[in-house]
Amino acid sequence: MKRIKSLFVPCTMIILTVFCSCASIPKGAAAVKPFDKERYLGKWYEIARLDFKFERNLNNTTADYSLNENGTIKVDNQGYNTVKKEWTQAIGKAKFVGDDKIAMLKVSFFGPFYSGYNVVALDEEYRYALVAGKNLDYLWILSREITIPDEIKARYLKVAEGIGYNTSDLVWVQHDERK
Repeated sequence: MKRIKSLFVPCTMIILTVFCSCASIPKGAAAVKPFDKERYLGKWYEIARLDFKFERNLNNTTADYSLNENGTIKVDNQGYNTVKKEWTQAIGKAKFVGDDKIAMLKVSFFGPFYSGYNVVALDEEYRYALVAGKNLDYLWILSREITIPDEIKARYLKVAEGIGYNTSDLVWVQHDERK
């Protein structure tokens, strides 16, 4: 029994260290600061993304951010599934990892499980955003409109490539359906 107790404390410390130190932003990326969450709220159109399970086959994707009463941010993602020919919706919440003046958040659509959501590029008018996930598997280019100027697109692709993203894998989202 004594041996079990002596192993329990170090093992617990190792497990806590691993779970608490998990990176929520890719190495080499930096979240935007200063960041104004009020200006970031509202509707964003997804211009491009690295494809993953929960957005596969979606076009016309949008994200609408609003404040919850408890200070978290409501995330309302919608998109049109081109295979099933139907609209889908996912409601989640986001929280700042630390200071709300730094655009480093964590988002959850599944109970206690969170993933990184980091705004790594943002224009002064809050019209275009480059968002990195927790690692190089997640990346989004967002716009307040269904298109993005070529110079912003080129700049954001360069930033993403500098972080280590393979931008040739981006899915360029069509916005041709209306609800």
